[in-house]
Amino acid sequence: MRWEIAEHGTPLAPWEYHRLIPHAPTAASHRFGWAGLAAARFCDLPDAEFEQPRMTHHMLILFTRPPDELECRYVGVRRHRPPPVGTISVVPAGTPSWWRWAGTKSSLHAYLEPGLIGRVAAETFGLDPAREVVRPFDSVALPQLGVAMRAVDAELAAGGAGGRLAAESLANILAVHLIRHAVAPGRVVAGRDGALPRGRLRAVVEYVEEHLDGTPSLAEMAAVARLSPFHFARQFKTATGLPPHQYVIARRVERAKQLLSEGSMPSLAEVALHVGFSDQSQFARHFKRLVGVTPGQFRVPARTT
Repeated sequence: MRWEIAEHGTPLAPWEYHRLIPHAPTAASHRFGWAGLAAARFCDLPDAEFEQPRMTHHMLILFTRPPDELECRYVGVRRHRPPPVGTISVVPAGTPSWWRWAGTKSSLHAYLEPGLIGRVAAETFGLDPAREVVRPFDSVALPQLGVAMRAVDAELAAGGAGGRLAAESLANILAVHLIRHAVAPGRVVAGRDGALPRGRLRAVVEYVEEHLDGTPSLAEMAAVARLSPFHFARQFKTATGLPPHQYVIARRVERAKQLLSEGSMPSLAEVALHVGFSDQSQFARHFKRLVGVTPGQFRVPARTT
């Protein structure tokens, strides 16, 4: 089957491109409000041939089920055989590509904004982002990058339950591994990671407590600690045992438990919004996961004691 995709003068964002193809992804991040990162999972796509227009983002493809045959062409890459399962290809932003395959194909696509790559290159590797470019590569086995992409897939499967903070963390990890392999091969991450010093940890914890009802971002928390987001996330986890997004969720649940015990808010939806969850469903899911009962079940004994 040939997919006819009209040419576009300007590069397309991932969600714009997805609207043009005849087979919708089985899961996609465009409704989750992620920044810097987008993702989509495609399952059991039938035979196809198409020219993919230029994209605004770098595209990373993890082949979870290669087809029987696959050909592709983009700058520096010409493939005439199916890729091994678990390998990764990268099509840099602004690069058109041509694809043809026979047999069903499944893959995970992650899309990273060039601006994010530039910031991580400067902050984490000490590189000049104006001089470094993402190089294309084809069906390479990269275990660390594969693990990071599967973490993105898990967040897709969870419906974006970790929120924008989790997506920021995943975007930074993906960017670090992409830079290591497609921008500056062999370049060592600048600086060393240990536990976040006590004073900086206290400042971040205070910041989180003050902004639980909002959306504290990884970049904002890292700025409080005076670190790059990548190093901050690693040092914070070493110091607390939790990634930043899981810590924020845990603190929101603790704040919700306090409000439910006090009985000051009659509506569970009010409690959810007051502690920073986007909706009551997300609140209930995290509350039961961490507490073992639903918010409603927790509130009933709290009112009768």
